[in-house]
Amino acid sequence: MCGIFGIFNHKNASNIAYLGLHALQHRGQESAGIASTDGYGMQSHREMGLVSDIFNEEVLKRLKGHSAIGHVRYSTAGSSNLGNAQPLVVEYSKGNIAIAHNGNLTNAKVIKDELENYGSIFQSSTDTEAIIHLIALSHENTTLDRLISALRRVEGSYSLVVLTDKELIAVRDSYGFRPLVLGKLKDSFVISSETCAFDLIEARYLREIKPGEILCINKDGIKTFRPFKKMSPKFCIFEYIYFARPDSYMFGRTVYSVRKALGKELAKDTHVDADMVIPIPDSGIGAAIGYAQEAGIPFELGLIRNHYVGRTFIEPEESIRHFGVKLKLNAIHDIVKGKRIIVVDDSVVRATTGRKIIKMLRQYGAKEIHFRVSSPPTMFPCFYGIDTPSRRELIASSHNVEEINTYMTSDTLEYLTIDGMKRALGNGEYTYCDACFSGTYPSKFPWDMELEQMELFVKR
Repeated sequence: MCGIFGIFNHKNASNIAYLGLHALQHRGQESAGIASTDGYGMQSHREMGLVSDIFNEEVLKRLKGHSAIGHVRYSTAGSSNLGNAQPLVVEYSKGNIAIAHNGNLTNAKVIKDELENYGSIFQSSTDTEAIIHLIALSHENTTLDRLISALRRVEGSYSLVVLTDKELIAVRDSYGFRPLVLGKLKDSFVISSETCAFDLIEARYLREIKPGEILCINKDGIKTFRPFKKMSPKFCIFEYIYFARPDSYMFGRTVYSVRKALGKELAKDTHVDADMVIPIPDSGIGAAIGYAQEAGIPFELGLIRNHYVGRTFIEPEESIRHFGVKLKLNAIHDIVKGKRIIVVDDSVVRATTGRKIIKMLRQYGAKEIHFRVSSPPTMFPCFYGIDTPSRRELIASSHNVEEINTYMTSDTLEYLTIDGMKRALGNGEYTYCDACFSGTYPSKFPWDMELEQMELFVKR
């Protein structure tokens, strides 16, 4: 997962991009970068860390120009280092180009091996660089046509913003795995992973960029192209469950309303007598509210999150992830003491976080702890940009619910069913990728890909 942002035709383009990245910080905390252009050259700045720590007034003044793109990153392909920070910026025979990518190319290694055999030299280990090499090697005349040629070679998930000296291009893969939206800020067009960035900069939301669509924005306005084979859209269900901000409007609904609906369906199928419902904040709050409303029992904030600590799920190293649990959450003693508690979380991936939270609640005197999960068991790895890289990392792939309950030490454990999840989503025009729960992948990929994705967890 990453967050991308772009703006065309604004006198303070880099400042607006900075604000946009602020709103998208939840989508990646390892690195951030901005590239800008005044039409005659390109400047960029990338660093490891958070947006607010990287960009100050002095840095933003150097990023001159009327157009800019930005990126916040956490790694699914390529290690966590400055060389892999984005946007990637290059100068080649056709001019300057910068690219920011949210997603995961499932055939990146195949393409990279082929390109290296032809003499290409890669400067990073990120899959995004393969797109730049394919653009540079294309025989097409325009950047747009070169980009189309390159993307016809790649497979997997991608939402992209591409900046040249004269234009801003936005692309979404034919399945629409990763979100991408279009907005307007007075006379400027803006692109973002989520609508929450538009709210911050007071831009008007226009629409989603459609699966398989390319938008080309330049001085003549905006043009749309559909050059790729049409596929049945498969929007990532995990965006709703965990990753997106609850105030974002995504796939036709607000994220918060979907999380509440998931919680209500969970209560219908798994309710048990208890004194209160408490969420694991922040992404479990919406589902816990929905659960409490459906069950007719009080909702309480029994766990308080320290918002100065990153999201444990997207930290790249296991040691950081375990340490982060202790820093991130604390229970309110007099709320939980002596009480029968229903704890609602959005998902269980490794179960280590839930186990530590349950231990904490028992230390603070909770009488009973019933753990409820507002998504089905995560049994299969995601190859489209979510950090579930190997089945052996996923506890539900090798243990049943009773065994997971024993490991977590909860009194009871229940998950939302796939049917319950579908009821919460409704029968609208949107169709979703639920491969992490069902094992049904929309697209093909190399059989050894699971091993390749384990690079993220190699001890260095």
